[in-house]
Amino acid sequence: MMGPAHSLSGAAAWLGVGAAAAAAGHTMPWPVLVVGALICAGAALAPDLDHKSATISRAFGPVSKALCEIVDKLSYAVYKATKSAGDPRRTGGHRTLTHTWLWAALIGGGCSLAAVTGGRWAVLAILFVHLVLAVEGLLWRAARVSSDVLVWLLGATSAWILAGVLDKPGHGADWLFDAPGQEYLWLGLPIVMGALVHDIGDALTVSGCPILWPIPIGRKRWYPVGPPKALRFRAGSWVEVKVLMPAFMVLGGVGGAAALNYI
Repeated sequence: MMGPAHSLSGAAAWLGVGAAAAAAGHTMPWPVLVVGALICAGAALAPDLDHKSATISRAFGPVSKALCEIVDKLSYAVYKATKSAGDPRRTGGHRTLTHTWLWAALIGGGCSLAAVTGGRWAVLAILFVHLVLAVEGLLWRAARVSSDVLVWLLGATSAWILAGVLDKPGHGADWLFDAPGQEYLWLGLPIVMGALVHDIGDALTVSGCPILWPIPIGRKRWYPVGPPKALRFRAGSWVEVKVLMPAFMVLGGVGGAAALNYI
Protein backbone atom coordinates (compact mmCIF):
# COMPACT_ATOMS: atom_id res chain seq x y z
CA MET A 1 0.00 0.00 0.00
CA MET A 2 0.93 3.65 -0.41
CA GLY A 3 1.34 6.08 2.49
CA PRO A 4 -2.13 7.72 2.44
CA ALA A 5 -3.92 4.37 2.49
CA HIS A 6 -1.73 3.15 5.33
CA SER A 7 -2.48 6.25 7.41
CA LEU A 8 -6.21 6.08 6.74
CA SER A 9 -6.29 2.42 7.72
CA GLY A 10 -4.40 3.19 10.93
CA ALA A 11 -6.78 5.97 11.97
CA ALA A 12 -9.81 3.82 11.10
CA ALA A 13 -8.42 0.92 13.14
CA TRP A 14 -8.03 3.01 16.31
CA LEU A 15 -11.49 4.54 15.89
CA GLY A 16 -12.78 0.97 15.58
CA VAL A 17 -11.07 0.12 18.87
CA GLY A 18 -12.83 3.12 20.39
CA ALA A 19 -16.17 1.84 19.11
CA ALA A 20 -15.50 -1.61 20.58
CA ALA A 21 -14.54 -0.05 23.93
CA ALA A 22 -17.75 2.00 23.97
CA ALA A 23 -19.83 -1.10 23.16
CA ALA A 24 -18.17 -2.87 26.09
CA GLY A 25 -19.10 -0.04 28.43
CA HIS A 26 -15.60 1.49 28.65
CA THR A 27 -15.90 4.61 26.50
CA MET A 28 -12.57 6.25 25.73
CA PRO A 29 -12.13 9.87 26.78
CA TRP A 30 -12.38 11.89 23.56
CA PRO A 31 -8.74 13.07 23.73
CA VAL A 32 -7.56 9.44 23.82
CA LEU A 33 -9.73 8.66 20.82
CA VAL A 34 -8.41 11.64 18.82
CA VAL A 35 -4.75 11.39 19.86
CA GLY A 36 -4.75 7.61 19.48
CA ALA A 37 -6.18 7.86 15.95
CA LEU A 38 -3.51 10.39 14.96
CA ILE A 39 -0.70 8.34 16.50
CA CYS A 40 -2.00 5.18 14.81
CA ALA A 41 -2.20 7.02 11.47
CA GLY A 42 1.42 8.11 11.87
CA ALA A 43 2.63 4.75 13.15
CA ALA A 44 1.06 3.08 10.11
CA LEU A 45 3.80 4.71 8.01
CA ALA A 46 6.69 3.72 10.25
CA PRO A 47 7.38 0.16 9.01
CA ASP A 48 8.51 1.66 5.69
CA LEU A 49 11.51 3.05 7.53
CA ASP A 50 13.38 0.39 5.53
CA HIS A 51 12.59 2.08 2.18
CA LYS A 52 14.47 5.18 1.02
CA SER A 53 11.58 6.30 -1.23
CA ALA A 54 8.83 5.96 1.37
CA THR A 55 6.90 8.87 2.87
CA ILE A 56 8.68 8.48 6.21
CA SER A 57 12.09 8.90 4.55
CA ARG A 58 11.13 12.46 3.56
CA ALA A 59 9.28 13.38 6.74
CA PHE A 60 12.25 14.62 8.79
CA GLY A 61 14.69 15.65 6.09
CA PRO A 62 18.28 14.36 6.22
CA VAL A 63 17.69 12.73 9.62
CA SER A 64 14.96 10.37 8.39
CA LYS A 65 16.81 9.69 5.13
CA ALA A 66 19.92 8.63 7.03
CA LEU A 67 17.84 6.55 9.42
CA CYS A 68 16.16 4.78 6.51
CA GLU A 69 19.56 3.84 5.10
CA ILE A 70 20.60 2.38 8.47
CA VAL A 71 17.36 0.46 8.98
CA ASP A 72 17.48 -0.91 5.44
CA LYS A 73 21.00 -2.25 6.00
CA LEU A 74 20.07 -3.65 9.43
CA SER A 75 16.97 -5.35 8.03
CA TYR A 76 18.94 -6.86 5.17
CA ALA A 77 21.60 -8.15 7.56
CA VAL A 78 18.95 -9.78 9.76
CA TYR A 79 17.32 -11.31 6.69
CA LYS A 80 20.57 -12.85 5.46
CA ALA A 81 21.44 -14.15 8.92
CA THR A 82 18.07 -15.82 9.53
CA LYS A 83 16.69 -16.88 6.14
CA SER A 84 15.88 -20.50 5.48
CA ALA A 85 16.52 -22.62 2.41
CA GLY A 86 13.15 -21.70 0.90
CA ASP A 87 13.54 -17.95 1.28
CA PRO A 88 14.54 -16.10 -1.92
CA ARG A 89 17.64 -14.01 -2.41
CA ARG A 90 17.22 -10.31 -1.80
CA THR A 91 19.23 -7.17 -2.53
CA GLY A 92 17.72 -4.99 0.20
CA GLY A 93 15.84 -5.08 3.48
CA HIS A 94 12.45 -3.66 2.45
CA ARG A 95 9.49 -5.65 3.81
CA THR A 96 11.55 -7.75 6.16
CA LEU A 97 12.37 -6.93 9.79
CA THR A 98 10.22 -3.79 10.16
CA HIS A 99 7.22 -5.60 8.69
CA THR A 100 6.89 -8.22 11.44
CA TRP A 101 4.82 -8.56 14.60
CA LEU A 102 8.01 -8.68 16.64
CA TRP A 103 9.16 -5.29 15.39
CA ALA A 104 5.71 -3.82 16.10
CA ALA A 105 5.78 -5.15 19.66
CA LEU A 106 9.32 -3.89 20.30
CA ILE A 107 8.64 -0.40 18.94
CA GLY A 108 5.35 -0.07 20.81
CA GLY A 109 6.84 -1.41 24.03
CA GLY A 110 9.83 0.89 23.70
CA CYS A 111 7.61 3.94 23.25
CA SER A 112 5.49 2.98 26.26
CA LEU A 113 8.63 2.58 28.36
CA ALA A 114 9.97 5.91 27.16
CA ALA A 115 6.67 7.66 27.90
CA VAL A 116 6.58 6.33 31.47
CA THR A 117 10.25 6.81 32.35
CA GLY A 118 11.15 9.83 30.23
CA GLY A 119 8.57 12.26 31.53
CA ARG A 120 6.82 15.04 29.64
CA TRP A 121 9.56 15.61 27.05
CA ALA A 122 9.51 11.95 26.03
CA VAL A 123 5.73 12.12 25.61
CA LEU A 124 6.06 15.29 23.54
CA ALA A 125 8.73 13.67 21.35
CA ILE A 126 6.53 10.61 20.70
CA LEU A 127 3.55 12.82 19.88
CA PHE A 128 5.63 15.10 17.64
CA VAL A 129 7.07 12.27 15.54
CA HIS A 130 3.73 10.56 15.02
CA LEU A 131 1.77 13.75 14.41
CA VAL A 132 4.23 14.82 11.70
CA LEU A 133 3.83 11.39 10.11
CA ALA A 134 0.03 11.66 10.41
CA VAL A 135 0.13 14.99 8.55
CA GLU A 136 2.36 13.45 5.88
CA GLY A 137 -0.03 10.53 5.45
CA LEU A 138 -3.50 12.01 5.93
CA LEU A 139 -2.81 15.44 4.39
CA TRP A 140 -0.25 14.24 1.92
CA ARG A 141 -1.22 16.59 -0.91
CA ALA A 142 -0.87 19.65 1.31
CA ALA A 143 2.32 18.29 2.90
CA ARG A 144 3.96 17.77 -0.49
CA VAL A 145 3.54 21.42 -1.48
CA SER A 146 4.29 22.86 1.97
CA SER A 147 7.66 23.55 3.55
CA ASP A 148 8.97 20.78 5.78
CA VAL A 149 9.47 23.38 8.49
CA LEU A 150 5.76 24.27 8.42
CA VAL A 151 4.83 20.60 8.81
CA TRP A 152 7.26 20.25 11.74
CA LEU A 153 5.85 23.39 13.37
CA LEU A 154 2.34 22.02 12.99
CA GLY A 155 3.45 18.73 14.54
CA ALA A 156 5.22 20.44 17.43
CA THR A 157 2.34 22.81 18.16
CA SER A 158 -0.23 20.03 17.98
CA ALA A 159 1.87 17.81 20.25
CA TRP A 160 2.15 20.57 22.86
CA ILE A 161 -1.59 21.33 22.78
CA LEU A 162 -2.74 17.72 22.82
CA ALA A 163 -0.37 16.79 25.66
CA GLY A 164 -1.85 19.67 27.66
CA VAL A 165 -5.36 18.41 26.98
CA LEU A 166 -4.48 14.84 27.97
CA ASP A 167 -2.89 16.06 31.21
CA LYS A 168 -6.21 17.43 32.45
CA PRO A 169 -8.04 15.17 34.98
CA GLY A 170 -10.29 12.66 33.24
CA HIS A 171 -8.91 13.38 29.78
CA GLY A 172 -6.92 10.20 29.42
CA ALA A 173 -3.28 10.47 30.51
CA ASP A 174 -3.99 7.51 32.81
CA TRP A 175 -6.41 5.73 30.48
CA LEU A 176 -6.37 1.94 30.84
CA PHE A 177 -3.34 2.02 33.18
CA ASP A 178 -4.30 4.06 36.21
CA ALA A 179 -1.70 3.05 38.81
CA PRO A 180 0.60 5.85 40.00
CA GLY A 181 3.50 6.34 37.59
CA GLN A 182 1.73 4.65 34.67
CA GLU A 183 0.51 7.79 32.93
CA TYR A 184 0.85 7.54 29.16
CA LEU A 185 1.72 3.84 29.29
CA TRP A 186 -1.07 3.37 26.75
CA LEU A 187 0.78 5.38 24.07
CA GLY A 188 2.45 2.21 22.82
CA LEU A 189 -0.89 0.60 21.92
CA PRO A 190 -1.77 2.75 18.87
CA ILE A 191 1.86 2.46 17.78
CA VAL A 192 1.69 -1.34 17.82
CA MET A 193 -1.68 -1.25 16.09
CA GLY A 194 -0.45 1.14 13.41
CA ALA A 195 2.50 -1.09 12.58
CA LEU A 196 0.33 -4.22 12.42
CA VAL A 197 -2.30 -2.52 10.28
CA HIS A 198 0.49 -1.47 7.90
CA ASP A 199 1.67 -5.09 7.71
CA ILE A 200 -1.84 -6.39 7.06
CA GLY A 201 -2.29 -3.81 4.31
CA ASP A 202 0.96 -4.89 2.66
CA ALA A 203 -0.10 -8.52 2.98
CA LEU A 204 -3.02 -7.74 0.67
CA THR A 205 -0.66 -6.68 -2.12
CA VAL A 206 1.07 -8.85 -4.69
CA SER A 207 4.27 -9.35 -2.68
CA GLY A 208 2.64 -10.29 0.64
CA CYS A 209 4.25 -9.51 3.98
CA PRO A 210 6.32 -11.65 6.43
CA ILE A 211 4.24 -10.62 9.44
CA LEU A 212 4.83 -13.86 11.35
CA TRP A 213 8.65 -13.84 11.33
CA PRO A 214 10.54 -15.50 13.00
CA ILE A 215 7.92 -18.28 13.04
CA PRO A 216 8.77 -20.64 10.15
CA ILE A 217 6.09 -21.73 7.69
CA GLY A 218 7.05 -24.64 5.50
CA ARG A 219 10.59 -24.12 4.21
CA LYS A 220 10.43 -20.37 4.71
CA ARG A 221 11.16 -18.30 7.78
CA TRP A 222 10.21 -15.10 5.93
CA TYR A 223 6.93 -16.41 4.57
CA PRO A 224 5.00 -13.69 2.67
CA VAL A 225 1.60 -13.92 4.35
CA GLY A 226 -1.36 -12.90 2.21
CA PRO A 227 -4.70 -13.98 0.73
CA PRO A 228 -4.94 -16.08 -2.45
CA LYS A 229 -3.11 -14.36 -5.30
CA ALA A 230 -6.36 -13.70 -7.16
CA LEU A 231 -7.44 -11.41 -4.31
CA ARG A 232 -4.22 -9.39 -4.14
CA PHE A 233 -3.55 -6.03 -5.81
CA ARG A 234 -0.61 -3.83 -6.68
CA ALA A 235 0.29 -0.91 -4.44
CA GLY A 236 -1.24 2.30 -5.79
CA SER A 237 -3.71 0.45 -8.02
CA TRP A 238 -7.37 1.46 -8.49
CA VAL A 239 -8.40 -1.07 -5.83
CA GLU A 240 -6.42 0.81 -3.22
CA VAL A 241 -7.40 4.31 -4.37
CA LYS A 242 -11.01 3.79 -5.44
CA VAL A 243 -12.14 1.06 -3.08
CA LEU A 244 -10.01 0.73 0.04
CA MET A 245 -9.32 4.39 0.82
CA PRO A 246 -13.02 5.40 0.64
CA ALA A 247 -13.87 2.32 2.71
CA PHE A 248 -11.36 3.33 5.39
CA MET A 249 -12.90 6.82 5.51
CA VAL A 250 -16.41 5.44 5.95
CA LEU A 251 -15.37 2.86 8.52
CA GLY A 252 -13.37 5.48 10.43
CA GLY A 253 -16.34 7.83 10.50
CA VAL A 254 -18.71 5.13 11.71
CA GLY A 255 -16.18 3.95 14.30
CA GLY A 256 -15.62 7.48 15.60
CA ALA A 257 -19.34 8.15 15.89
CA ALA A 258 -19.86 4.85 17.73
CA ALA A 259 -16.86 5.50 20.01
CA LEU A 260 -18.42 8.83 21.06
CA ASN A 261 -21.83 7.15 21.55
CA TYR A 262 -23.49 9.10 18.75
CA ILE A 263 -24.73 5.86 17.16
